[in-house]
Amino acid sequence: MDDSRDPVESAADGGLDLYEIADWEERTSVDGAAVALYWLLIRAAKWIVVAVAFGILAGIGGLAALSNPAVGLLTVLSAIPAAGLTTYVYFSDVTTREPLSLLVTTFLLSILLATFAALVNSYAQRFFEPLGVLGMPLFFFLIVGPGEETVKLLAVRLYAYTDDRFDAVVDGAVYGAIAGLGFATIENSIYILQQLSESGSLAELSFGITAITTGGDITALRALAGPGHVIYSATAGYYLGLAKFNPDNRGPIVVKGLLLATVIHATYNTTVAPGSYLVSSLTGLPDLGGFLVYVLLYDGVFGFFILRKLWRYRHAYNETGAAAVDA
Repeated sequence: MDDSRDPVESAADGGLDLYEIADWEERTSVDGAAVALYWLLIRAAKWIVVAVAFGILAGIGGLAALSNPAVGLLTVLSAIPAAGLTTYVYFSDVTTREPLSLLVTTFLLSILLATFAALVNSYAQRFFEPLGVLGMPLFFFLIVGPGEETVKLLAVRLYAYTDDRFDAVVDGAVYGAIAGLGFATIENSIYILQQLSESGSLAELSFGITAITTGGDITALRALAGPGHVIYSATAGYYLGLAKFNPDNRGPIVVKGLLLATVIHATYNTTVAPGSYLVSSLTGLPDLGGFLVYVLLYDGVFGFFILRKLWRYRHAYNETGAAAVDA
């Protein structure tokens, strides 16, 4: 017997009306109302999430950061390395190009949903600070990593994932990278705004060279941090794409992707300060130089991890002649 069917339905020869006995279809006005209400709730749930995220974004200063021209300029500059890596991932997709509408929507959703992670991080950090030397690593592995990677993956899952044009495993990496870029953009913007506000430079900041001179240091630091978000979420996104085409193991595959992204992310957060200090101590480089070298080494290792998956997919795509099927 087919386990997905009721025994009566399996045994029936098709001549018996099994409506609301073992089968169901839309027949009555109540049925129609139930169908309409269901789809309304499904659609509304997504927009409710977006609306709440938008409110949180306004509350934590994200709108102020994005609406200040000088901060906007510094944010764009800080996002260039992450945008470059995202572009490479995009063109590494050997299948059909992803539509602009899905890319833009994913980018915007990741900006909005980032606010949930920011809210949770701000609230939860106080509970880990009294734990001494283990406090921050635990915070990174239990809160920051899982939370931020989940909201970035949710930015893909809410919209692009459900579209028929998300039609290949590798598409998950592309949309994941876009989500990482959006997350890095709003995070950089808020960090830059906070730094300039605390230093008292924001009030006199003007658009142009003055902004770059005043906010150059924090912009450079955020520029180096951005590509990591692309790497983490492209990794989780790749496994989300793999899960879409392996429904029998969908849950474990998604969890594996999130675990990998979380561990890579949290390990970076935990090791970047001591690692940068060690590089500076061994090489005599200034603090920013040590940070640059450490980030390049770390992102190089784990960037290669996800890029190798894209290269292997490209090889399999070409070797199997999948282009003829995809055309």
